[in-house]
Amino acid sequence: MGKRVIVIGGGPAGYAAAIRAAQLGADVVLAEEKHLGGTCLSVGCVPAKTLLHSTEFYRKAAANAVPGVSIAGAAFDWAAAIKHKETVVKQLTSGVAALLKHNGVVVFENKAVPLSSKQVKIGEETLQADAIILAPGSVNTPLKFPGADDPGVIDSTGALALSSAPESIAIVGGGVIGVEFAEMMSALGSKVTIIELASQLLPNTDAEIAEYMKANLESIGVIVHTNAELLDAKRSSSGLKISFAADGKKQSIFVEKLLVAVGRSSNTGGLGLDRLGIHLTRGSIDTDEHFQTNIPGIYAVGDCNGKMMLAHAAMAQGETAAEHIMGVESQINNKLIPACIYTSPEVAYVGQTEDDVITSGTEYRVGRFSLAGNAKSIIENTDGFVKIISDIKLGEILGVHIVGPYATELIAGAALCMNMEGTVDDIIGSIHAHPTVGESVREAAMAAFGKPIHGI
Repeated sequence: MGKRVIVIGGGPAGYAAAIRAAQLGADVVLAEEKHLGGTCLSVGCVPAKTLLHSTEFYRKAAANAVPGVSIAGAAFDWAAAIKHKETVVKQLTSGVAALLKHNGVVVFENKAVPLSSKQVKIGEETLQADAIILAPGSVNTPLKFPGADDPGVIDSTGALALSSAPESIAIVGGGVIGVEFAEMMSALGSKVTIIELASQLLPNTDAEIAEYMKANLESIGVIVHTNAELLDAKRSSSGLKISFAADGKKQSIFVEKLLVAVGRSSNTGGLGLDRLGIHLTRGSIDTDEHFQTNIPGIYAVGDCNGKMMLAHAAMAQGETAAEHIMGVESQINNKLIPACIYTSPEVAYVGQTEDDVITSGTEYRVGRFSLAGNAKSIIENTDGFVKIISDIKLGEILGVHIVGPYATELIAGAALCMNMEGTVDDIIGSIHAHPTVGESVREAAMAAFGKPIHGI
């Protein structure tokens, strides 16, 4: 008889773990008290990217941004866009349910709490388990400030549920969520202001990417403040008065909405982890390389362990934990998980930033290629660049950073190359099709030696 595995949470980490364990012969039960697909499918990645796709198409249509195409009277129907978003979400969540059923996973639509390393209470039932996988996901990180309880203050979930685009909006947090919503709202005519505490926009990206994106947002009318701290929000007859300090100077603006987008926190409350003796660090569950906690037989995957809050990382972790439970040795390289930002142009990166490499003391070279020299980018009237950081001694690729069309698709090839410990010579030796944006990756590799074909 196969092992009984109980998965708590039906988001990307949970459903991937359940399916993989079932594929390997386990008897699997999955408990999800809200929505299959978790935050990503219901109120996160998928709905946000669906709306971004619609708003970006509208922006191009309204601006007649495609040469030779003139569209008169372009209009955006927010209600129709929201309906499409809901259709997409329903299709994908229904797909997850079908996949779980196909793989023989028993799904409970109830709250689940581990009682020990061998028992889980689901609803009113107590089930035995050989292994437990915790995948409760994450929640929007709240920000405490005077006025935080005003109805005009929303988080990303609230922003996706708005009945219309606000005339003006301040966004606290210039990370991925913040810049994506800034671009979305700006495309619909909102006056957008970003307030970011760090010294650069998109704090985790390479500095060149951050500077490029700041200039890009400003070019479409978004006001960006870095080194800025929100002070308070006060309701007045003119709207919501937002006060903040930027570079030591206090400023105030009036907005219709204030979006708090300062990140997400592990959703570890209500599981009785203290009672079980599971170790946590700053609210996230500690795990080893197999995503097993300090309690043998209990695993924690996805956002709840705080390693990397990305859906694809969560799925990989879920698969790895399931494989370890079923006796299949596997690990993932947390240093080579790509990250994507769905702005226009897109941003994607994997590996180290240039500042990371400088800090490490590694001797390195940079190959940089502007999409101004790329035929496909010129055809599509877009711009951006590819940046490859490599080790001088061996030529091994340390980081790839792309801003431009299809960046989120191209980064997979870079990640594959880096997982195979590939070098810039390996990229140069691989012929890339023309005309494609992808050939810019090879040009950037050639630029590492100062010899690109289509660049100076």
